[in-house]
Amino acid sequence: MRTSRLQLLAAAGVAVASLALTACQDGTGTRDEGASVSQPVASAPSGASSQAPKESASGSGGNGSTANGSTANGSGSNGSGGDAAGSGDSGSGSKGSSAGKGSASGGSDDAPATFNPCNGSNTSVSAAPVSRPVNHMLITVKNTGSKNCDLTYYPVLRFDEMQWVPQPVEESKPQAVVTLAPGESAYAGVLLSAADGSGSGGATGKKLAVGFQGRTPNSDGGPAAIPSLPAEGVYYDSSLTVTYWQYSMDDALTY
Repeated sequence: MRTSRLQLLAAAGVAVASLALTACQDGTGTRDEGASVSQPVASAPSGASSQAPKESASGSGGNGSTANGSTANGSGSNGSGGDAAGSGDSGSGSKGSSAGKGSASGGSDDAPATFNPCNGSNTSVSAAPVSRPVNHMLITVKNTGSKNCDLTYYPVLRFDEMQWVPQPVEESKPQAVVTLAPGESAYAGVLLSAADGSGSGGATGKKLAVGFQGRTPNSDGGPAAIPSLPAEGVYYDSSLTVTYWQYSMDDALTY
């Protein structure tokens, strides 16, 4: 009986194995096993891919904040602002310097530190009417001394016993004092009378005194010069004006 049971069990095992083999050869079993295996494999990449952007975003977020910090503190407006402020100070400094020069031109500060006025004692002076422009006279001053001399402002003219002082042509004011080396000359132009006859108080001058100014306007610059005039004298009227001292003869006769 034992042998029969063993035979029955063996036959049953063969039948089960046959059924299992038949099931494997059927397409359904293969699909079922594939689906159960592919699900965990598919879910793993999808889970990894969903986390990677989060980690990447978190990382880039950290980098972004660092970048922002470096932008704000490093190359940010504070650094460039400091440069701009510095250049602003430099600009205002240069403006101040220019303003100082502008205010000094034509004033008493124009006189050199070692001021040596030109006057009747160290120059030769001539005064001669010119044909062009009409009714004009040219005054020429030549340094006859052994060192430089300075001509400030404009000559102070006086014909005979004239009781008034001719006014200067302000447009002719130079940017600095006219300094003459030994042997050099400077010039001043004189408008004697109005070409259209509009001047008043006309007179003929026989004698001319040319005065010199010092370091400040209307101050005494030393001895006056008495240049010779034509024998017939020089006619002038209330239009009488004089230019500031000029290095150029042409400049002196422009006004």
